[in-house]
Amino acid sequence: MDFSDVQYLASYGTPQQLPPSMQPEIVFAGRSNVGKSSLMNAVFGRKKLVKASATPGKTTTINVFGTKTAQFIDLPGYGYARVSESERERWRTLIEAYLVDDRSIVLTLVLLDIRRDPSDLDRSMVTSLIDRELPFALILTKADKISRQQQQQRIRTICSSFSHMQDVPVIVSSAAKGTGIDDVRALIGASLRH
Repeated sequence: MDFSDVQYLASYGTPQQLPPSMQPEIVFAGRSNVGKSSLMNAVFGRKKLVKASATPGKTTTINVFGTKTAQFIDLPGYGYARVSESERERWRTLIEAYLVDDRSIVLTLVLLDIRRDPSDLDRSMVTSLIDRELPFALILTKADKISRQQQQQRIRTICSSFSHMQDVPVIVSSAAKGTGIDDVRALIGASLRH
């Protein structure tokens, strides 16, 4: 797949606005401030296709990017405290409505900051994907912030936070350094070929 062909298509703020699923969908999910926009830009080989913000919690809609053969879904970041409870609830409803809808989801990339232990919301996301039998992978971001030795320790700690982790791909990544980006692209490519 030529990731440089990916274009922004649309944004949706309510579940009712979501159009039917017409192509295979690759989903990017994670907490606010996990580096989702930066990782997506690195995967797509673009600097500013996906809007990255210095302020966490800026993605408040489901943003859709696509090519002729696939769509890439940028879910709102979850878990950011500095918004109203009603806004957090709207995001949660939007994410849940997307995941329970009859979508052509071929892969969900769950992004976790390699330096942080998974939160209850992270575990809830993974449990939700397992319950719905949706294929997923863990992408551990911001790996450039710690040493390789620390990375190995953090991988073990993070994976032990989840049950049912056998056969789940885990990729260590850094959008800043390009670490793991080719592995993420390969995973996406493989999911689209199945």
